[in-house]
Amino acid sequence: MTYQEPLSQKTVAIAISESADMGALGLAPEHLRDAMAEIARHLLAMGARLVYGGDLRANGFTELLFELVARHRRDADVGDARPAVINYLAWPIVTSKPSAELRGLADELAGLAELHFLDQQGADLPPVTLDDTPGRVVTDADWAEALTAMRAVLTRVSDARVVLGGRTEGYKGRMPGIAEEALTALEASQPLYLLGGFGGCARDIAVEMALLPGPRIGAAWAERQAFQKFNEASLRNGLTAVENATLAKTVHVDEAVALILRGLLRLAKSVAGTA
Repeated sequence: MTYQEPLSQKTVAIAISESADMGALGLAPEHLRDAMAEIARHLLAMGARLVYGGDLRANGFTELLFELVARHRRDADVGDARPAVINYLAWPIVTSKPSAELRGLADELAGLAELHFLDQQGADLPPVTLDDTPGRVVTDADWAEALTAMRAVLTRVSDARVVLGGRTEGYKGRMPGIAEEALTALEASQPLYLLGGFGGCARDIAVEMALLPGPRIGAAWAERQAFQKFNEASLRNGLTAVENATLAKTVHVDEAVALILRGLLRLAKSVAGTA
């Protein structure tokens, strides 16, 4: 029988952005980048593919993810030549970049990552169809529609989701990005790994779901109370209640990685046992 890596048939979405309250927690932005790097590296080593919906800012998390894949190739099964990362760009980001730049990036990343350009409803735009024809001004409503559509695509193409950090002010869309990704996953009963120890939106969500003790912390933001209808059992991530409580509060990257992998492997074993 041909050997398979434990997570070779799994695709894991990673949702991460800066946290404004990391300083109050005794953490620096480097801690968040290190957390993403270690989580991504271990998932790749187990054969998983990674999904990310981000932008193309210099020194941003998308760039970090591409660098990681270049250094740590996915440990794929024999004959599995699929790229390690699937990156989706929402319509307002696509329209803000020169088409030649986007096509060049797609060519540059060939073999390492699939780069998907989405229209406002979340449908794929083939690179050859991109042009620089001036379009209408992108409004806040356009941003909200496009980001919601992109996050629905991320949920559809992934098997589980990891969320950490996340700004709760100055965001585009109908709610903070981390919140919408987490809420979409919960509503779809998709396994969710919630790391609240790095602050930000993920920590607020953990408090609303009673994974972390109150009182409520952080500023109010749109749809925050929507998470109160969910609890630890809603995570469906293969971890026990005690393990999820630990994952929600830990600031130790190695502990978080171990718990995420433990949950994913339990889920994979459970599926294999019923096959």
